[in-house]
Amino acid sequence: MRRTGRKVATDRSFVVALSRGLDVLRAFQPNDGLLGNQEIAARTNLPKPTVSRLTYTLTRLGYLTPVRRFEKYQLAPAAMALGYAALANLGVRHLSEPFREELMRETGGAVAVGGRDRLSMIYFGQSRGMTIGVQLDVGSRIPIATTAMGRAYLWAMGEDERGVLLRDLREHYGSRWARMREGVEHAGETVAKYGFAISAGEWHDDIHAVGVALKLNDGTGPYAFNCGAPAFRFTEERLRTDIGPRLVAMVKNIEAALGGTAPQSKKEQGRKLKAGGKLARVAEGLG
Repeated sequence: MRRTGRKVATDRSFVVALSRGLDVLRAFQPNDGLLGNQEIAARTNLPKPTVSRLTYTLTRLGYLTPVRRFEKYQLAPAAMALGYAALANLGVRHLSEPFREELMRETGGAVAVGGRDRLSMIYFGQSRGMTIGVQLDVGSRIPIATTAMGRAYLWAMGEDERGVLLRDLREHYGSRWARMREGVEHAGETVAKYGFAISAGEWHDDIHAVGVALKLNDGTGPYAFNCGAPAFRFTEERLRTDIGPRLVAMVKNIEAALGGTAPQSKKEQGRKLKAGGKLARVAEGLG
């Protein structure tokens, strides 16, 4: 987990202690069970004495429950209530459910919706039925750089914000970024041309998926949807000719139901692909 202190050191409105406390809560992932101070310190890059004070404070406030037998902690109901409140307020999660369920039945793939959490996407809605090989659920995190959902989200961001995220990704992945960069660049081209991004074995060898972003005009989001399945079921050809177009159509229907922004015209999409255009300039900054 990356710390944000370096970037906000000069921001007088930023409360570092609060940021660190939230980092401790973020350290708990689905299916983690119990975490001790040493494990939390490793995940947050915070000094262990600082973590000890923060876990004590969060325990007193009711956000962590100590399990004294193991000298570890688990999230308390007060912390979980925050997550459930957030889910309840995400109208896109509830409204998209019947659309996701329909696409799941039509394609046999798992269909999810998620939003960004730093360098990851986090699922807040999932329709997977009996889809073999896809075990992700609400609360699961997937990387932005190598997944269809993450790439679709990235290319739906504003240019300045996307540039910041790309620099963060390059810094985070180091020497691994050079190979990931090719997939990110290609995703920008496919999003501009077809409206969806593809990840074919780039996150997990045996998982293929497409992703489409959802833009709203109420100031929230963007969000992103994906539809994925084992590679033998969703071949790259099927992703391009069948699954991708179906997901684009689904997101347009959700967009209309939510009063979202209109999809880009072919003229606007084509402009991005011209040499020297916005997409080319962004790609140059990825190195």
